[in-house]
Amino acid sequence: MNISDIAVAEYVEVDVDERLAKVRSIFERENPKGIVVVEDGEYAGVVGEKQLMRSRMEDDTKVSAVMKPAPSVDRHEDVRETARLLVEGDVKIAPVYEGEKLYGIVTVDQILEAVIDSLDAITVAQIATEDVIGIGETESVGRAINRLRENGVSRLPVLDDEGDLVGVVTTNDIVEFVVRDQERQGSGDRAGDIDRMLDIPVYDIMSSPVVTATNDETAQAVVQRMFDNDVSGLVVTPEGADTVAGMVTKTDVLRALTFTEEDSMDVQITNVDLLEGTSREHIVESIEQVADKYAEMQVIHAHVRLHAHKEKLRGTPLIQCQIRLRTNEGQVGGSGEGYGAEHAFHVALDKLERNVLEIKGVNADEEYRGQLLRKLGEL
Repeated sequence: MNISDIAVAEYVEVDVDERLAKVRSIFERENPKGIVVVEDGEYAGVVGEKQLMRSRMEDDTKVSAVMKPAPSVDRHEDVRETARLLVEGDVKIAPVYEGEKLYGIVTVDQILEAVIDSLDAITVAQIATEDVIGIGETESVGRAINRLRENGVSRLPVLDDEGDLVGVVTTNDIVEFVVRDQERQGSGDRAGDIDRMLDIPVYDIMSSPVVTATNDETAQAVVQRMFDNDVSGLVVTPEGADTVAGMVTKTDVLRALTFTEEDSMDVQITNVDLLEGTSREHIVESIEQVADKYAEMQVIHAHVRLHAHKEKLRGTPLIQCQIRLRTNEGQVGGSGEGYGAEHAFHVALDKLERNVLEIKGVNADEEYRGQLLRKLGEL
């Protein structure tokens, strides 16, 4: 399937010199999945909710300061390749070209709507993220914003003092709260307003009750639930429990569309533009070497996510790297930070290797235990 019937010619377009005040009002009024930014009539980038969360930006800031480059897609591109481009670019929208002419846009939702009937063979357990970052209900909005930025995520489960799930706070919740508050307050002491908003407890702006999923559900069922509830992710909980077991998002489902049935390892890199000082080939080879240390472990898919912090050392940014392998033994991952992508990747790779070897040790122990029990049964 290609995207010729998925891409649409209707999209919201703003100039690079447009003020953020107008962009915020567009998000509130039209709730678009993204906005195409143009310069002198030519495509320049896109703006999504994540870009609005980057910093405490004034309304007079130009949209060029927050726009993000997104990979362009040919109108007749394959859906699998389009999904890969969106995931690796860490965007929800991409410009679609017909020849050299900007035809329109394609979004994550448009792709998922087109393929939803084929998602019944994928389960939540196969694609959900198990290591989930949460936040306490009494912690501040400022702390939530920092946690969202530092971990490169768009939603946080909100927990009470007992660790039970009571809500979810997302970038969208915070953007809507800021916009509503600014409209209500009008002009005034902007710095004071921001400080006050940052001190408000997460409980006051979180979404509740939480829309959840379980590990045994299909991707088809959870995507439909996301559409029905107008959310982009669900908290995974054990059946009948309020604890957090994982998170499944539209991006996770989109990533599953890129899984291949080939013998070679399928490796996907989010924020591939941060790969300075290393290469995709080096990353693939390094992950394969770790996986090969345990021959019985078959890696179906590998996902490497890079996220840049503001901190720098002699001009080199602090990078967070997360590696997650989907294998026939379940999911295994590793994460780490370092200055530059290469350093961060190898820190995460070392952690991944320790975790892979731990699985090897646990399985070896279980095999030995089974042999011992059989021996004792023969006595």
